[in-house]
Amino acid sequence: MTYLDFEKPLADIEGKAEELRTMGEKDSSVDVEKEAAALDKKANSLLKELYGNLDAWRKTQVARHPERPHCRDYIERLFTEYTPLAGDRGFGDDLAVMGGLARFNDIPCVVIGHEKGHDTKSRIDHNFGMARPEGYRKAVRLMDLADRFGLPVITLVDTAGAYPGKGAEERGQSEAIARSTEKCLQIGVPLISVIIGEGGSGGAVAFATANRIVMLEHSIYSVISPEGCASILWKDADKMREAAEALRLTAQDLKKLGVIDQIVTEPVGGAQRAPEAAIDAVGKEIAALLKDLSAKKPAELIKQRRQKFLDMGKKGLG
Repeated sequence: MTYLDFEKPLADIEGKAEELRTMGEKDSSVDVEKEAAALDKKANSLLKELYGNLDAWRKTQVARHPERPHCRDYIERLFTEYTPLAGDRGFGDDLAVMGGLARFNDIPCVVIGHEKGHDTKSRIDHNFGMARPEGYRKAVRLMDLADRFGLPVITLVDTAGAYPGKGAEERGQSEAIARSTEKCLQIGVPLISVIIGEGGSGGAVAFATANRIVMLEHSIYSVISPEGCASILWKDADKMREAAEALRLTAQDLKKLGVIDQIVTEPVGGAQRAPEAAIDAVGKEIAALLKDLSAKKPAELIKQRRQKFLDMGKKGLG
């Protein structure tokens, strides 16, 4: 387990418990279980305390935790018969975006998401989940396919933002993001978006202009990263804590503002401590939303989605 900065006291306690058990395994004459169990109890209590009162910056750290379940994990657990579809039919394939045809609870659908990767090699291959123009154009192609065949679309958002490289800008990064956002507003099928980690800037909005937007309890969704915001406003990236608070990027703040619709509770200690439980909780929420949206006609879905974004930000002001 990788521990975050604020989890260091927890790391010390759990480390001591592990050391005791290792000692007991090496020498069966030493009874360490009672003391180890006491440390376990203390660690559980501290874990609940830490995660029961996370500020915006700590939630940002949790949202970026390298061991949180990623898009591929959700697809493998929640979807069956997943058939990946590659390429934008214009330039190439972008591994930062994965998507294709699948079944969710035996319902045919299209699933699209950002994939960050799990280790050094896969993170480099997937460009840390930062999509290039061809990634967004691939998403547009898949949404067109879904609309043509009447398939609901489920998107899994987890990106620090669209890739800002020279090549991406030369190939029309901003236009590709705008087209993807536009396509989200045009399709006459249910569109559900889940922020599973980071929802960064237009790179996230391009997948999350949906009928229903769901966030995991400790995920974030913002127009810019706290570090980027701090660098612009205060010329000091070290003020990221203040920026995180000012951005109101937590699921709880965004629910109050009406930007998102639902918050999915994570296991104590975050999704990284119990990935399967977190994924299953998301699956239950998707199933409930899909059941509700499937009864609506295409024109109604488009109208509701458009109105949702016209009304956004009116709640929780003042």
